[in-house]
Amino acid sequence: MSEHTSRNAWLVVMGLILAGANLRMPITMMPPLLTDLKAEIGLPTSLAGLLTTIPLLGFALASPLMGKFGARHGSVKVLVASLAILSVGSYLRVIPSPWALMVGTAVLGIGIAGGNVLLPAVIKDRFPDHIAAMTTLYTMAQVIVASLGTAASGVVAAKVGIKSCMSLFSLMGPIALVAWLAIWMLRRRSGASSPAGVPTAEQSRPMVDRTPWRSPLAWVILAYFGMQSMLYYSLLTWLPSIWQEAGFSTVAAGNLATIFQLTGMPLTLTVPMIAERRHGLTIINVIVGGGFALGVLGILVPGANLPLNVVASALMGMASAAAFSICVIFFQKRTSNAADTARLSGMAQSGGYLLAAVGPVALGALNGVLHSWTPIIVLVLVVVALMFAAGIVVIRRRDIYE
Repeated sequence: MSEHTSRNAWLVVMGLILAGANLRMPITMMPPLLTDLKAEIGLPTSLAGLLTTIPLLGFALASPLMGKFGARHGSVKVLVASLAILSVGSYLRVIPSPWALMVGTAVLGIGIAGGNVLLPAVIKDRFPDHIAAMTTLYTMAQVIVASLGTAASGVVAAKVGIKSCMSLFSLMGPIALVAWLAIWMLRRRSGASSPAGVPTAEQSRPMVDRTPWRSPLAWVILAYFGMQSMLYYSLLTWLPSIWQEAGFSTVAAGNLATIFQLTGMPLTLTVPMIAERRHGLTIINVIVGGGFALGVLGILVPGANLPLNVVASALMGMASAAAFSICVIFFQKRTSNAADTARLSGMAQSGGYLLAAVGPVALGALNGVLHSWTPIIVLVLVVVALMFAAGIVVIRRRDIYE
């Protein structure tokens, strides 16, 4: 590989990390700022609750379009446009107005949807022989920076003010945009060749505009992605309440919820590598199903048993991280080219994030009717079993157009 092409490859790698860093942090940085936002811009409590739901609805609505545009116009070009949209939305939120905050959040959600959908396709196109390693890079950036956003935003806001804090954290979008603009310009200058100097998989694909919406296997992948999204966001929302009802203090319940978020990092790092081994996908599916099932059964045990619930929280956190990672791998391994990867990713994330947006609200409404978390936890176990079965179906097939 020449020095020029090697430099291009490293630029793409840095671009993947920077784009991955923008996929959750703009959302996770907001909860610690809500109290200050209510005081400074008069944000109503009813609208504050929408700051998480609005991006999920944006993912659901924009994902199929991003997949379609990526397949038609090229993943890199559409990713550049998505990062530009994300950057605009991020800075709209800085305007001291509740409605600017809401509109900016919606715009930002559309931009993030582009990154969610197109990064797996870019990896399949640019690094077909290093899919596991590149997927690990951007998913780790996504998880680590999201956690840092939650941990640091409140502290930074206390030091420099909420407006300056949001402006500073929002710089991640323009930085990623500059990197991908450079990648796109170098790609055009070199005749849209890959970093290795050969035609990319995206260039070499047959020019056939086929849709995954007619593929039964694609619907199974959509169901899997939807169930894991619903489980993650529902548990993230309601686990603290479940633990408090079981007898834990607010602080202890919050600490257990933090364990749920952080323990997934090792699985985010290792799942793409495991997937490359023989029977790797089956092993991951067992980790997901077993981790969720054992964790949920653990929180069903009566009483405020802290060690038991620490283990249960860790198991659910690891299962959730593994479930998201295997979904990205399904997008790549059950399609034959980058265009189909973008289409499948867009389809699955469209339905998946719609379930994610509805899930927490539906479970909360059920609790309001039943006045108990026990039947809801049993319902979660049923979802886990269905997700495990869907995973078996996907693993046994080779391609969505088989």
